[in-house]
Amino acid sequence: MKKKITPFSIFSITSLGILTVIFVFPFYWIMTGAFKSQGDAIKIPPQWWPEAPTLENFEKLLIQNPAGQWLLNSILIAGLTTLAVCLTSSLAGYVLAKKRFYGQKMLFSIFIMAMALPKQVIIVPLVRMISFLNMHDSMMAVILPLIGWPFGVFLMKQFSENVPKELLESAKIDGCNELRTFSNIVLPIVKPGVASLAIFTFINTWNDYFMQLVMLSSRDNLTISLGVATLQAELSTNYGLIMAGAALAAVPIVTVFLVFQKSFTQGITMGAVKG
Repeated sequence: MKKKITPFSIFSITSLGILTVIFVFPFYWIMTGAFKSQGDAIKIPPQWWPEAPTLENFEKLLIQNPAGQWLLNSILIAGLTTLAVCLTSSLAGYVLAKKRFYGQKMLFSIFIMAMALPKQVIIVPLVRMISFLNMHDSMMAVILPLIGWPFGVFLMKQFSENVPKELLESAKIDGCNELRTFSNIVLPIVKPGVASLAIFTFINTWNDYFMQLVMLSSRDNLTISLGVATLQAELSTNYGLIMAGAALAAVPIVTVFLVFQKSFTQGITMGAVKG
């Protein structure tokens, strides 16, 4: 049975098409600009497609600048932070959802209020703590402040609410300790939520320019985002080189989202339904 074409459906499809072009065009411009020479990158009228594609920008980026090290730093920081956040948030969410203890509601309220607290407010005590631990200008200086992510705890608590109490009681009767109950029963049920949290955390950490700018200083320890920013400061007119760095920084994010898109969609759908 064919669906009836209505003015609203035409308007909706047209609007979605326009929005798609608007959101995709910057990514397209960066990817094509990465293969343009400096003259072609600033040419007016602009070249919508590289007439003479070149790898010169990537050669300069990887040979004259430690872009490979910057990319590796970003992957390690985002990957380790994602693992730590998923572990701590899933444990904390399970405890807040299924355990009853004194101050439980107050503790959860603190997490909710912390979600509205901008990083700029707590950056001074964070820097002092990192300096006291002698971790400044290291990966741990960026990773540690991001592990206790209030949003992650909130998200995993909502997913943990869907774990049936009967399963937990059965595990307790069978002699399972808390860690085994969590790993064998709770974790498989909240797996879609963990996948969603992993994507959120990876993207948030990868794009966390502010925290990286404050905690990292030496050139070899920079992330790809900071590295591209330094190129823009030093070589403000070499747009081809800057766009090559931006393309290099965008590829891992797009790859992660495309690989885990199904789990992300499933997690968001399950999180919207309780019971």
